[in-house]
Amino acid sequence: MYKAVFIDMDGTLLKSDHSVSEANKLAIHKLQEKGVLVVLISARPLHGILPISKKVVSDDMPVVSLNGGYILYKNEIIYQAAVSIPDTISVHNELKAYNVSPMYYSQMDWFAEMDNDRTKKEQRITDVKIKVQPFDETIKWWEESKNGPNKILIAGEKHLITIIEQRLNELHQGKLNIYKSQATYLEVMSVEASKAQAIQLLINKFDIDKKDIIAIGDNYNDKGMIEFAGMGIAMGNAPEEIKLVADYVTDTNNNDGVAKALQHHF
Repeated sequence: MYKAVFIDMDGTLLKSDHSVSEANKLAIHKLQEKGVLVVLISARPLHGILPISKKVVSDDMPVVSLNGGYILYKNEIIYQAAVSIPDTISVHNELKAYNVSPMYYSQMDWFAEMDNDRTKKEQRITDVKIKVQPFDETIKWWEESKNGPNKILIAGEKHLITIIEQRLNELHQGKLNIYKSQATYLEVMSVEASKAQAIQLLINKFDIDKKDIIAIGDNYNDKGMIEFAGMGIAMGNAPEEIKLVADYVTDTNNNDGVAKALQHHF
């Protein structure tokens, strides 16, 4: 029997209205009763995960936020990785040429230079108020705190996100992890932060072999963990590229795909 399951949230565990179906909750609760480690692993910031995770998994389960950049376990942060300040400035300067909205997530805080429809959309999934201030002030805050963003989120039109993804990969290949989490969102993290690396850290901690784990996801930032896991599962609503690397394809997020996958494999 598999010993651990890692489940993406948006587009996977969550329906399009951001709710969790009763079928998904029940399937997860049954696994926990069997002693299976169930980990929510998301691009969301931690404060955008906890209100949901508390209703889905027990408090002693790890929670992976910001695409592996910030990991909580038993009320302690056991891992974090940040983009360096020089790389953050470089990305910010490159984005000035495009009509996009960058947002910077650092531990439990998040920042933007302006409040608009894109930031308001993100605000709806988190209780922590965004700090709207000039980018230079945010850099100064990071310099004083000796920190940086665990994730840069770039929100914009599909065609611009595709162009920016290519451009940033040309400039920062090998230095940053850059993935789409959906067609209009590009996520930029340290090379030391990814969902696959987070899973590796946790299975080492719990002494679980990767052949004994399942990873379920729906988008490009899930590709690495789907390929890594002993059983990589793609959602029915995933792009074809993600389905092709998966070992199994389940139903969609709006049709209890997670519950159906868990029932099939357990």
